[in-house]
Amino acid sequence: MSLLRTLPRSARQAVQSIHFNQCQARRRWLATPAGGAEAGKLPLAGIRVLDMTRVLAGPYCTQILGDLGAEVIKIEHPTRGDDTRAWGPPYATYSEQSGKEGSGESAYFLGVNRNKKSLGLSFQHKPGVEILHKLAKECDVLVENYLPGALKKYDMDYDTLAKINPSLIYASITGYGQTGPYSSRAGYDVMVEAEMGLMHITGHRDGPPAKVGVAITDLTTGLYTSNSVMAALLGRAKTGRGQHIDVALADCQIASLANIASSCLISGKPDTGRWGTAHPSIVPYKGFKTKDGDVMLGGGNDRLYGVMCEKLGRPEWIKDPRFVTNADRVKHREELENLVEEVTRTKTTQEWLEVLEGSGMPYAAINDVKGTLEHEHTLARKMVTEVDHPSCGPMKLLSPPVKFSEAEPSIRTAPPTLGQHTQEVLTDMLGMSDNDVASLRSSGVVA
Repeated sequence: MSLLRTLPRSARQAVQSIHFNQCQARRRWLATPAGGAEAGKLPLAGIRVLDMTRVLAGPYCTQILGDLGAEVIKIEHPTRGDDTRAWGPPYATYSEQSGKEGSGESAYFLGVNRNKKSLGLSFQHKPGVEILHKLAKECDVLVENYLPGALKKYDMDYDTLAKINPSLIYASITGYGQTGPYSSRAGYDVMVEAEMGLMHITGHRDGPPAKVGVAITDLTTGLYTSNSVMAALLGRAKTGRGQHIDVALADCQIASLANIASSCLISGKPDTGRWGTAHPSIVPYKGFKTKDGDVMLGGGNDRLYGVMCEKLGRPEWIKDPRFVTNADRVKHREELENLVEEVTRTKTTQEWLEVLEGSGMPYAAINDVKGTLEHEHTLARKMVTEVDHPSCGPMKLLSPPVKFSEAEPSIRTAPPTLGQHTQEVLTDMLGMSDNDVASLRSSGVVA
């Protein structure tokens, strides 16, 4: 008699259910990936993602999953699509061959939606919800960024979909989470930067609070979510069951305060405020003006400070009693920084880079974004890729940043046009006929 038969009936059913779900998960895990043999080597090849996100945090998360080999099906409003399709200029203009009119595809949308398929669908129609339910059954992961409870009225909440697909990993991205006094608030990167501490420590010492130059809270949240989804996939491989992941911009912002938050928690004191390019406890460690720009210099310890003094042609500063130790330099911060900048202003940024080359001390030019994208190291690391967009022709996009030894994440497909893959997804994946899809188009359910 097998060990399974000796168990009570309820226990046997539980074990059999786990085994069934594990088999289902395994089958999905090993699904044939799109994109050829090379794509099949990517870590998430065979994983299918239902992307119900828009703007930045959610699309950034699903783009990461797509870069790593997942098949990402992006659900967009059938007429306006993702909000960011209208966020321009700049736009990539439509090619003459596309036959399309209008401004083109927005750079914002193009930046976070590569390696995805676009399905134009309205889930305010019952047939639209039925399609989403069928897709949820065929997918491993669903990512959404609606207000808590907003999808429940469309039967697209986790509890409903977990009954349809118990192995589904359902990630919810919100401003303030599924619980707590602020949970009903809409989340915007800049508001969370302000409320959760980041803006207070960003900006110049004598200036007002400033937001970070990119929507860093959205991006951090997208990274945390993609990481959590992959962890949940590993968990599902053991149990066969999916789960609900609750990710909040506010929580991710607080977590990313890192050592600054730790200092406040340990000391019980407020943060030390804004430091611009400087460091609160290391001097000199900031950006200095040159003849034509700026250069970052980092005298991170006494040895490196000595190297800096030698390279600046001021070896006498090494033994100056005001500057001998880092504690001395912090105490006399303003005097030393002014002296350093008097010297750095005498040469161009490039000239200082040549002087400092091979010195072993930290230094860097402060480049603008265009300069960064044209930087020799950026190009050597293949961080810019030219792709052929279906409506705009050749365009340059940022590349996936992480390199793998067995397969190279790449831009397998350009960011999609609105509804570009509606026909493909509905017919190939869900088995609908062309007539079925035509009927849905005519009634405004899909585009």
